[in-house]
Amino acid sequence: MNKDQVKGRIKEAEGKFKEVTGKVVGNKRLEEKGKVQKNVGKIQKGLGNITDDLKKGH
Repeated sequence: MNKDQVKGRIKEAEGKFKEVTGKVVGNKRLEEKGKVQKNVGKIQKGLGNITDDLKKGH
């Protein structure tokens, strides 16, 4: 596992937390920020997966 995969998973989890928290407390702005952060984390994780695959020669 490389650093992009780790950072991506962390951002994804933080974003999901913000999204759910925003939904629970009725804060649409926090909910939207969470969705964006979650998606950025998914992209970063995906980039890490691609990088890892390239290093392995797949």
